Amino acid sequence: MNLKKTFITLCLMSIIGHLFAQERIQIKYGPYLQNMKETEVTIVWVANKTSIGWVELAPDDGSHFYQKEREKFFDTRNGVKSESPVHSVRLTGLKPGTSYRYRICVQEILEHKGTEVTYGKIDGTDIWSQDPYRFTTNNHGKQQTSFVMLNDIHGRTDDIPNLLDVAKYKETDFVIFNGDMVSHSSTEEQLFNSFMNKAIELFASEKPMYYARGNHETRGTFASFFQQYFSVKEPHLYFTMRQGPVFFIFLDTGEDKPDSDIAYCGITDYDRYRSEQAIWLEKVVNSDEFKQAPYKVVVGHMPPAPWKGVIWHGPQEVLQKFVPILNKAGIDLMLCGHYHDNLPKYYYYESSDQVKFPVLVNESITVLRGNADSEKLSVEIKDSKGKSLFTKVIPVIDKK
Repeated sequence: MNLKKTFITLCLMSIIGHLFAQERIQIKYGPYLQNMKETEVTIVWVANKTSIGWVELAPDDGSHFYQKEREKFFDTRNGVKSESPVHSVRLTGLKPGTSYRYRICVQEILEHKGTEVTYGKIDGTDIWSQDPYRFTTNNHGKQQTSFVMLNDIHGRTDDIPNLLDVAKYKETDFVIFNGDMVSHSSTEEQLFNSFMNKAIELFASEKPMYYARGNHETRGTFASFFQQYFSVKEPHLYFTMRQGPVFFIFLDTGEDKPDSDIAYCGITDYDRYRSEQAIWLEKVVNSDEFKQAPYKVVVGHMPPAPWKGVIWHGPQEVLQKFVPILNKAGIDLMLCGHYHDNLPKYYYYESSDQVKFPVLVNESITVLRGNADSEKLSVEIKDSKGKSLFTKVIPVIDKK
């Protein structure tokens, strides 16, 4: 009898211990801003458990966040709150050039059977001991804008802070990641540990980050989940945005080898994808929003140019499918990555018979900063020590 009681007691203690040992719901990664525009922005974050999630939004008017109940915007799909660890909320109806405050929250889903849902505990970003997060929407009427671009980091997390610092990223409006921030995509943890945790720590919760996918982000077992984390609410991974005097086109240039190459195991269909993208691009450059912008800049990972005298299939596709459209559109500059020797250098291609606009390729261990105002559009590339390697200036007089 004593042995039976002892066994039962041990079982109960094991169960209780297991319950207490269970991890509490908490925000694991984020938040970070995606696809900031004039009247909308998408906020993304990840919890450690299946949950519902929402954003609480407040004007940046000097009032305390707890002054009154703030409007909640839930992560939903077609009117149903999403039950997932990964959350994204698209805030719409915002005012251009306006600052807002926000916090994110999650509530654990313990069980969902039929029409009954059992909820667990709630976690949210701390607004008691620290200020709420802030962001400012884009504004096409802004007289100037500035940005920083990194590419081909390939998981070198430690390089990111220094490169951003030499470009004075804190004084810019936004940051561009122009592809190959990882060498492959294997897990969510790898994605965040490679570069996103550092981006969130430094800027991404309050300063917009725009991401042009590179060819290495298409590789690995986790590659198909890319859009759960980046450009989540966009129809595709190619998109546009306007800030100040500059209209930006972000292209998704796909992979660099033919779809039939053995490296892709028959899983890719990028030739057709780029053809579909070209149809979209034609509509973009014929839009009034594009035509009315003082400056037009294209961001794409693979350039329409040769690498050491040879052009691969992917760049050739960019040259054949995108460039004829862009040649007629008055593009001021195309910013690329992809070509790199891991040296403090750059590649600059002036306009030619095939490409009638300049193409600038930033290296993997350098950083590019851009500035635009009513007089000029300029870009500069610096090495990790802050030495200026290249400057390109496009005066406004050249556009008249």
